[in-house]
Amino acid sequence: MTELDLRPLPQATRHLSERSPVALYTQSVMHCGRLLRRWARDPLTIIQAMVYPVLFLLMLRTVLGNSISSATGVDSIFGTVPLMTLVAAMSGSLASAIGLRRERQAGLLARFQTLPVHRAAGLVGRLLAEAVRILGTTVLMVVVGFFLGFRFDQGIVPGIAAMGIPLAFGIGFAVFISAAAVVTTTFPIVEGVGMLFTLLMFFNSGFVPTQAYPTWLQPIVAHNPISVSVDAMKGLTLGGPVQWPLIQSLFWAFGLMIVFAVPAIRGYRRAAESV
Repeated sequence: MTELDLRPLPQATRHLSERSPVALYTQSVMHCGRLLRRWARDPLTIIQAMVYPVLFLLMLRTVLGNSISSATGVDSIFGTVPLMTLVAAMSGSLASAIGLRRERQAGLLARFQTLPVHRAAGLVGRLLAEAVRILGTTVLMVVVGFFLGFRFDQGIVPGIAAMGIPLAFGIGFAVFISAAAVVTTTFPIVEGVGMLFTLLMFFNSGFVPTQAYPTWLQPIVAHNPISVSVDAMKGLTLGGPVQWPLIQSLFWAFGLMIVFAVPAIRGYRRAAESV
C-alpha cells in the first residue's frame, strides 16, 4: 500500500441536524442536481418535455396556423406558443412522475430514507428540479415561437411576466402529479391523468378560439386551467384582458399546490418508508 492509501479520512467539521434548514437547502439542491442529470440522460423525459412540444408547435403552425389566423383575424402563434409552453410543462411532469414511481418500485426512495438527511429534501429537490425544467422548456418554446412570428408586443416586462405563468401552473401540476404517482401502486392514476391532459390539450382557447366550440362546451373551454393560462399569456404578449384570466390561472396553480401538497408529502413519506 502506498503512503497515500494510509492517510486517514478527513473528519467532519460541521454537523447538521436532520431538521436543520441548512440541511434542507443543501440536500434539496443535491436532489435537484441528481434529477436534472438523470433527466438529461433519459430519452423519455427529453422527448416528452422538449421534442414533442416543439414538433407539435411546428405542426400546428404549418397545418392550422393560416386557417386560424384568417378566421380570427389574429395571428394564431400568439395562442399556440402559450399553449405549447403549458404542454411542455405538463408532459415533462408526467414523464417525471413515471420516473418517481419507478424509483419507488426499485426501492431507491426507501434507501434515501435510511440516510441521515432531511426528510423533506427529496420532495423539495424534486420540485426545484421541476421548476428548472419548466423554466428551460418555456424559454425554448418562446425562442422557437420567435422564429415563427411570436413577439412581446406589449413590451419586454409583460412578456417576461407571461413566461412566469407556465412556471406557476407547472409547479402546481407537478405537486398534483407527484401525489398521484406515490399515493397508490395498484391504480394507474398517472396514466389516467395523461389521458385527461390529452383531452384538455385539444379543448382550450390556445388551440382554437373559444367561440369555435359548440355553445354547450364553451363554458368548460373558457374556464379550464389551460385556457385561462393561455388567455393570460396572450393578454401579456399580444394584448387584451389580463387581470381576470391571470387571477383564474393563479387560482388553478396555487389551488393545485394547496390541495395536493399534503397528499404528496404523506404519499412520498409512505413510499420512502415502504420496502
